Amino acid sequence: MASSIATSSLRAAPADVEHPPDIEGLTAEEVLAYSVDRFHPGLKVACSFQKEASVIMHMLLQIEPDAKFFTLDTGLFFPETYETWKALEARYGIEIESAHGGMSLARQEALHGPEFWNRDPEACCGIRKVKPMREALVGCGAWVTGLRRDQSPTRANAPKLGWDKKHGLWKVAPLAEWTDRDVWNYIVEHDIPYNELHDRGYASIGCTPCTQAGAGREGRWSGTGRLECGLH
Repeated sequence: MASSIATSSLRAAPADVEHPPDIEGLTAEEVLAYSVDRFHPGLKVACSFQKEASVIMHMLLQIEPDAKFFTLDTGLFFPETYETWKALEARYGIEIESAHGGMSLARQEALHGPEFWNRDPEACCGIRKVKPMREALVGCGAWVTGLRRDQSPTRANAPKLGWDKKHGLWKVAPLAEWTDRDVWNYIVEHDIPYNELHDRGYASIGCTPCTQAGAGREGRWSGTGRLECGLH
């Protein structure tokens, strides 16, 4: 880990929100080591079961074997995504927390009608992702995301460490400056389980009804103009 970050900054009070420690020069491994040092055990990793999540899991568990992972289980994952979930738990001997917000798909249909995601994808994401995310992060000081700057214009300026106003805690993006090739090279080098949908043209993977094959995030909520689900 780089020695340029003073130890005193690791336990900084919320006063550093406007001027957070500059960790842009750190590698992904160093960003995670910094985050563990500063926030663990109040650090959680959001696991989407896309290839970036596989990389972060492998990397972080070498730094902190007791790292915490959770996923927003909407009940609408692809079968391949559930298989990836099981494969990662088996590979690393961990249990990934399932955050689902308490509303079943049957209850959602009873309240809002069938295929609510087609009529109001923003509200559906609010129920199945945003609310469970908020609940999963209660008591945490930071969460880790696999977003990369080259994935979409909305992510182009994402910092490696920034204050998440939406959730009231720090957001860590260790792979922010990585490219798609960087991610694949790491997966191949370490023989890491990954979601096989990536091999079928799905660059970004979410819920079954709202995800199609495509580059970047163009396959998400296709035709709606949406690029994000409300978590970022």
